[in-house]
Amino acid sequence: MEGRRHEPVTLGEIKELAEVGRPTVSNWRRRHASFPEPVGGSESKPLFDAEEVGRWLDERPVPDGEPHSDGTLPTYGERFRDGLRLRRLVTFGHGRLGPDELIVRALAVAAMEGEGGGSLAESLPAGLLADFDAADAELLRTVRELIAELGSTGAAAEAVLKLAGRLQSDLAMDATPRPVVELIQALAQPVLSTGEPVAVLNLCAGAGDVLLALDVVGGENYVAAVEPDALRRTVLSYRLLAHWSAEEIVVCPAPEDLDSVRLPAVHPAVSVPGSGSREFPPADLVVADPPYASGEHERDEEGPLKWALEAVRRLREDGQALVVVPSWTLSRPRGMTGTANTQMREYLLKSGAVEAIIQLPRRIHTFRTGAEHALLVLRGAWRPSANPYALLIDADRLARRVGDAWQRNVVGLLGSTATPVPQEAQRVRVDTSGPGSSYLLDGRSLLPAHRLASPEKGLDHFAATVEARQNAYVALPHLKQWIGDLGVGKREERAEHFKVGGQLRAGQLRLLPGHRIRESDIGDAGVPVIGREEMLGALPFGRRRIMLEELAAYPQAQMTEQGDVFLLTEHGVRTQVDDAGGCVLLAPVQGLRIAAYRRYLMELAEGETAHPESLWMRPHALARLLAAPRNQQRGSGSLVRRVSVKDMDLPQLPVEEIADLDAVLAETERHRTDVRRQLAALDTLAERLAAGVADGDLRLRLRQRPDRDPGP
Repeated sequence: MEGRRHEPVTLGEIKELAEVGRPTVSNWRRRHASFPEPVGGSESKPLFDAEEVGRWLDERPVPDGEPHSDGTLPTYGERFRDGLRLRRLVTFGHGRLGPDELIVRALAVAAMEGEGGGSLAESLPAGLLADFDAADAELLRTVRELIAELGSTGAAAEAVLKLAGRLQSDLAMDATPRPVVELIQALAQPVLSTGEPVAVLNLCAGAGDVLLALDVVGGENYVAAVEPDALRRTVLSYRLLAHWSAEEIVVCPAPEDLDSVRLPAVHPAVSVPGSGSREFPPADLVVADPPYASGEHERDEEGPLKWALEAVRRLREDGQALVVVPSWTLSRPRGMTGTANTQMREYLLKSGAVEAIIQLPRRIHTFRTGAEHALLVLRGAWRPSANPYALLIDADRLARRVGDAWQRNVVGLLGSTATPVPQEAQRVRVDTSGPGSSYLLDGRSLLPAHRLASPEKGLDHFAATVEARQNAYVALPHLKQWIGDLGVGKREERAEHFKVGGQLRAGQLRLLPGHRIRESDIGDAGVPVIGREEMLGALPFGRRRIMLEELAAYPQAQMTEQGDVFLLTEHGVRTQVDDAGGCVLLAPVQGLRIAAYRRYLMELAEGETAHPESLWMRPHALARLLAAPRNQQRGSGSLVRRVSVKDMDLPQLPVEEIADLDAVLAETERHRTDVRRQLAALDTLAERLAAGVADGDLRLRLRQRPDRDPGP
């Protein structure tokens, strides 16, 4: 074993270092004759040459790995070597040192091994010498070997930070995802490539993932970072020093500390505030990625949008800010009084600072799979009248169409004046331009998935409807008269739309929530229960029921009325009209009730003169319009795509058109019910015939008729 760079590894170590399961390693060895032979150990615990294993794994790409910048996939060999380099450090982390303490000390060694080791003690970050001195001889030797192998202290610092994921440190959970870093880098490029000195500020900088990618240190540039967390601030300082030991990076715990920063003419090392002679200037570029989860600090006076406000405040007049925010900061409606979050949001819009809102692809954060995020593109000037529009981009929808090229497409959309694909991006007015117009300061969600809707692209609705009517005419000959009576014409002017949320606030509609009822309380007697299974067609309506005695245990549960509309808004929109009433809704199913419909039914039942002119909407029309394609695409949510009922829209139509539409749709539904009953009867017949023959009890014989062709 002499002369080997690394100690031999066991099968278990190969599994851990390559980040695969034990069965995968066993399959590699059993199925591939080229797998390296053991170099020692025993038959039950063989040892393998680490370098041979690494070369063998180089031939096997990671199928779900994040591609490199050149488009190639990472290999298991790369993973294996990364793990091999850190094996001794991982042992430290599982031993006497905690994960964060180990990472800090190892980074301190990497920082001091660079030019920081030759700097004056007073110019070094506070605590660096103490953390360096706390590293024992074995840790020093391990990090120095890592530097020698990788060729630089910066590369060694990046390798050390990979320990965060292996040791389950919170540092890995808050790291900015690589795709987001690449998007910020691409959007910032025009600001950084002018050839002139720039001032760059990274608010809520974390461990410095974005700042390192921007590569802005050098020449006469001024760079500062703000990080409130003490641990991350330490990691950031040491990491930057390992990369850029000869340059100055100002690292502060709070934004207000920047007001007292003085920059010396010569940058000896990472500085601390309070020395020198020049103030930190207004920034050409500000970036921020606050580590907030969904709903966190929603009621606080200082939530995630405070970083966006601070970014705008720190910008030059023609500067640019790129701020990552949780999507809930954009999707929460204002309500009657508003929250600190919605007030900050409206302030940004009114100031003219919002250039674009980019909804990022879902599940982009490895450790925050249940949260969605957006990127705000902000400008520094107060110019509400100069550009009354903001660009909304649904990068999640864009990524489903173009894959890994979504960042390039987003950059292209921001730099283009052409009309984008309406479902993926639209320019929307910030303030109203007249009755019925869509604008961002209306108190509703700003999330692109909730806002972007348009007619189906490239579809002539008149031609498609005429074709559908002709197909129905041929397929259903007994309905020729009814189908022929359907008059279809083009509207001279496109109808305006209004949001369901506005009708809910006005009392025209009422939202009926679904309830959570124990499965043990649901049986086959009592009032019908309508849940996800019924809406998806997995169970027929009316099979599941609950006794009124059991329902009494749920005082919040409401019974539906005739004309209510059931909605399931997961992965699209499914609707159903309640023609009888008396049902109980199970979450996530919801209901919508037309406030005027009950009075209308009572007038009909009592023989009074009905007033259809007061009925602005009817049940079957409401159900079908809600499920139209323009509403289907409004889903958001990282794990389960849900459509917000309040963000759906409906066309503004005369009451007589609504009445005609509802009558046609109700009659269509009646015929569909007849067809479903016929299909169910045929399915039952086929099922019983097959079951009887399969059990050997039935013999089938088709009677021959004189006029029947016996066939081949």
